[in-house]
Amino acid sequence: MDTADLTPYAHLVLREATLPELPNHYRGKVRDNYDLPDGRRILISSDRLSAFDRILAVIPFKGQVLTQTARYWFEETRDICPNHVIAYPDPNVVVGQRLSILPVEIVVRGYLAGTTATSILTQYKAGARVMYGHRLPEGLRPNERLGEPIITPTTKAAEGGHDEPLTADAILAQGLLTPEQWREVSRTALALFARGQQRAAERGLILADTKYEFGTDPAGRIVLADEIHTPDSSRYWFAGSYESRFAQGAAPESFDKDFVRNWVAARCDPYRDPIPEIPPEVVTETASVYIRAFETITGEPFAWPAGDEAPLERIRRNLKAYLAA
Repeated sequence: MDTADLTPYAHLVLREATLPELPNHYRGKVRDNYDLPDGRRILISSDRLSAFDRILAVIPFKGQVLTQTARYWFEETRDICPNHVIAYPDPNVVVGQRLSILPVEIVVRGYLAGTTATSILTQYKAGARVMYGHRLPEGLRPNERLGEPIITPTTKAAEGGHDEPLTADAILAQGLLTPEQWREVSRTALALFARGQQRAAERGLILADTKYEFGTDPAGRIVLADEIHTPDSSRYWFAGSYESRFAQGAAPESFDKDFVRNWVAARCDPYRDPIPEIPPEVVTETASVYIRAFETITGEPFAWPAGDEAPLERIRRNLKAYLAA
């Protein structure tokens, strides 16, 4: 997509989603959440882009892309696991059932990949062969497919903190999950990942890894929450070029959403220095990548706005029934 296509929409960004009419506001890094008295939760995805423990920019349509990509996957996996979704009153909004979120993040990996300290590739390069309770063989190369997908659970750190690796034994020993809960979320996560890989392959993509968040409803039933298989929660590669690039030792071709992050990191210490002004062309290029990711992953055309209404006013109009609840 030509970034010039975004020019008429550059002003239609959702930086904040503060609605004083709604109760119990919690502002996350990219979502604004409201808990209604009847047990429903309203989650509004803004266009904020978070990295280096701060907000770097607002990317047009990012919130819509994440909400609608998750919508596609929630509907595609409803037969595997119940999810928290009740309604989609707006392109950026999901109304869900409020859950008690389980204190373990379930990460499923199908390839030796990643860049963070908790990634298996980082640990493998450092010499580790046993991680997250799994033993990996010698001789694996970066981005190589594993013999079978593995679960690499982590703690759920508070905002500004860092996730820490866990093992199944540690999860049970610390009482983070019951044995029954661990068996169910493990089985469900692997089934969700298999469905994701299957659907991605049909689109010419490889779903390399992803993360899931589960909660329990008042009856104790385990329910899928947050988001699923979005460009922010998952690593996607293009299947057509994977083998040749792997043979050359090159990184797989992917939806590179890191234009903003890389641009900032090349110009300052993003953890310490003031963030320089980010050029509009970097922002619009990032928006184009998000939109391309949505269309490729789902096979659906992106729904462009029909008019010039400000996103927050549109959301307020579409949430009118909830504002009066």
